Amino acid sequence: MRSRRRTLVATPLAALAVLLAAAPARADDERPRIMLEPGEVVDVADAFDGDDPYDFWFTLGFEYQAKEARLMRETAIFEPGLTTGGFTSRQLLVGKYKEQTSRLTPRLDFGIYHDFSFYARLPVILNNARRIVDTNNSATRADTALAGARGEQLFTLPFEAPARSGIEFVALGLDLDIFNQQRDTTKPTWLLGLETRLNAGKAMRPCTKNPKAGQVECADAMDINRNGLFDGGHEGIEADSSRTAGVSRGTVGLEIHTLMSKRIKYVEPYGGFNALFEFQMGDNLYGATDLEGAIVNHPPIMGGVTLGMMIHPWEDRENFGRLTFNVRFDGQYRSEGRDYSELFDALGSSDAGSLRKPTWARFTGCTNVNSLATCDGAETASVIDTNSEKTYFTGLSVVEAHGRYKVSGSVSWRAAELFRLNLGLGYQFDQAHGISHDQPCNPDLNGKGVGEAGPCHSGTAQYDASGTLFGVSASGLPNPAYRPSVNAVGRRFYVDQVNTFSIFTSAAVMF
Repeated sequence: MRSRRRTLVATPLAALAVLLAAAPARADDERPRIMLEPGEVVDVADAFDGDDPYDFWFTLGFEYQAKEARLMRETAIFEPGLTTGGFTSRQLLVGKYKEQTSRLTPRLDFGIYHDFSFYARLPVILNNARRIVDTNNSATRADTALAGARGEQLFTLPFEAPARSGIEFVALGLDLDIFNQQRDTTKPTWLLGLETRLNAGKAMRPCTKNPKAGQVECADAMDINRNGLFDGGHEGIEADSSRTAGVSRGTVGLEIHTLMSKRIKYVEPYGGFNALFEFQMGDNLYGATDLEGAIVNHPPIMGGVTLGMMIHPWEDRENFGRLTFNVRFDGQYRSEGRDYSELFDALGSSDAGSLRKPTWARFTGCTNVNSLATCDGAETASVIDTNSEKTYFTGLSVVEAHGRYKVSGSVSWRAAELFRLNLGLGYQFDQAHGISHDQPCNPDLNGKGVGEAGPCHSGTAQYDASGTLFGVSASGLPNPAYRPSVNAVGRRFYVDQVNTFSIFTSAAVMF
């Protein structure tokens, strides 16, 4: 009888034990069957990872961009919508800038070790078209909006540059996932990368698609009359008719980037930072203004922040299938720098004398102190040094610091373990900023005196009986890149309403 009671008691306990054991199993079955690999934004190829000796990815991407911007200029004209007199505004409408770019980018990723890869990409510009057109009848007052020196017009509307194509640069980089959530679920995935950009194609040169009679499309900056020939005089010896528009920036770049993501079931928020430093090469347009007195002769420095969210609504863990929606914001700060602006081609190919004729790089003191009348600009006790280097206008201009903001959305479908497709749209907005902002004087005298200061002075030169100079002091060194017709206050150019729309797609094969 006692044995029977023990059996009756044991039976419910055994049943409870079975239920408790079954409960975790059922919970396991109900867990989301998600992939362990991080989203493609932070995923890198690796090698020597278990039974996978190496990863090799080939990606082919395509992007089309359409950019528009409103070109404005400073003015002191007393007119409704411009100024009410007594000050300078930047409300004089010049025209609308339009640019379309088609870019094809093949990329190779090769795993080196765990979460560590080398990659190479080669952006190829299939077509880049730039033009400036009339807007709101701006062409009817082009003689005012595009005035150079007295009697000059810098260029005519509409303006169009010849189409560009070629290799933009060669990028070589390393990516490392310092942390990988797939390997350690307690940590996020943290990507750190370094990329160098090497100049490969021909550097851009300012060109016009419709040159005037007797002129060439892409004249050298030293070809004053733009006929493609070396005519002597102040023209440089490199004037020729065989120049092309080019497509690269003529710089070497170093880019660093970092991104961090955390997978939480079906969503994976991420964020990071990036920076790009470019260094000009001396054998291109930057070299022409790399002279003493130049204030800004470096490309802009770019720094950015990224925030985004990947959403994985469907995954097939066994077959490595995945559908991902990616929404992203990129903010970028671009410092002041000498750059290829929206007016690079129009001003750089201008035949206006105020831009084509060279200026001399330095000034020197008067040699005859007892006869100031023999000095050109005698009130400064300084004259142009005609033995110094001649400086030509290249089309590159000083662009003000500004912000750039981009939002984008894309969908990615990993159809199988070895294949992935991506399609997306983007919109970018640039803050209004100046694009012809060289300053006349460099405040860094670098040990020089009144004789080298030229127009950068205060006071009026006077001499006592012994020939000693007094009454004038140097305030800086003349900037050899300064051109009053486009750089003087009241004549500078700006852009605003800068909008860029893009569509992009890519396909990747992953071995």
